[in-house]
Amino acid sequence: MFMSEKVRKNMETGSWIRKMFDEGNTMKKRYGADKVFDLTLGNPIVEPPEQFFVELKKLANSTTPGLHRYMENAGYLETRAAVATQLSKETGLSPGAGDIVMTVGAAGAINVVLKTILNAGEEVILFTPCFFEYLNYIDNHGGVYKFAATDEQFQPKLDVLEKAINPKTKAIIVNSPHNPTGVVYSADMMRQIGELLRKKEAQYGTQIYIISDEPYRKLIYDGLKYPSPLLFHPRAIIATSHSKDLALPGERIGYIAIHPQCPEKQELMDGFIYCNRILGFVNAPAMMQHIVRYLQDVTVSIADYQKKRDFLYANLVEMGYSLVKPQGAFYMFPKSPIPDDVAFVRALQEELVLAVPGVGFGGPGHFRISYCIDDRTLAGSLDGLRRAAKKFGLK
Repeated sequence: MFMSEKVRKNMETGSWIRKMFDEGNTMKKRYGADKVFDLTLGNPIVEPPEQFFVELKKLANSTTPGLHRYMENAGYLETRAAVATQLSKETGLSPGAGDIVMTVGAAGAINVVLKTILNAGEEVILFTPCFFEYLNYIDNHGGVYKFAATDEQFQPKLDVLEKAINPKTKAIIVNSPHNPTGVVYSADMMRQIGELLRKKEAQYGTQIYIISDEPYRKLIYDGLKYPSPLLFHPRAIIATSHSKDLALPGERIGYIAIHPQCPEKQELMDGFIYCNRILGFVNAPAMMQHIVRYLQDVTVSIADYQKKRDFLYANLVEMGYSLVKPQGAFYMFPKSPIPDDVAFVRALQEELVLAVPGVGFGGPGHFRISYCIDDRTLAGSLDGLRRAAKKFGLK
């Protein structure tokens, strides 16, 4: 067999997000792109902030030697120091450049962390629903994923989490603001999670890490503040990117940040740097490292995203859909009007509206829609969503 059985099997199950995206492209060719309303991908339509282009032009016109050469596998010292300074402002902690590794996006960061910490058969707990690529990342490095259900508001259930933890538990992945629901975990929730992990570490004599996937950290609404997991557990590790807050998903620039008081910090940092190299990333893109060094306190317009959220949420509620109002990110996760969320998403396709079934996130009975799109597409999707709501007996 010319292809590995594991890869073949994983390709067959595939990503529902990509599957719907591909089907959407087929529909756009058939009906015309202007007649199909695609709410599938978290691929921001907004352009990067003006400061990005200022720095990009400086680099494009620079003749400084060495701009495009290799650097330390951890990344440029000046960029890591800038990241550490911003994290210090946000958390009140004192991370340094030595606590940061620049990576090829958040996906690269998560894979580097998992490669570093996992022994074969060790478990990583995921709160469902979740971004399902986590399953592949864990499998990549010999780990085993374990699901922990959340409540009706998509908040972790501490009793469920406690039952899921055992001597094989190596980490939990936290994603807040959350994909696909848009919820934000409160400071009190993160405090309780940290306390529970330390209790279980003492019980089993193990180390349990929080891997915090934070690409939406700055996309928070209604004046809410982000409670960093770094404040609640010494074995917290940030894995993030600037794909969303600077609208740079195609540039693949992110970083790992470890708690400055993590007991195993130096050994883990050495492992992250080593794994960044041997996984084939080698180092994060040089030009993007130079640019984001100056953009750590810059972000796209939060007000514009909140306006889109308010517009879509108000209309969905008026149509009769039931959903938790997102507090961040740019997704909504309404309940499907029928138990079969795949069938409902197919019904939406008949209305030329593209969404992703909740089963693709371990959240059956729901569907995900993304609102990081242009206003024409957002407004144009409403008629199809309304017709589908009426077809299945909503308000």
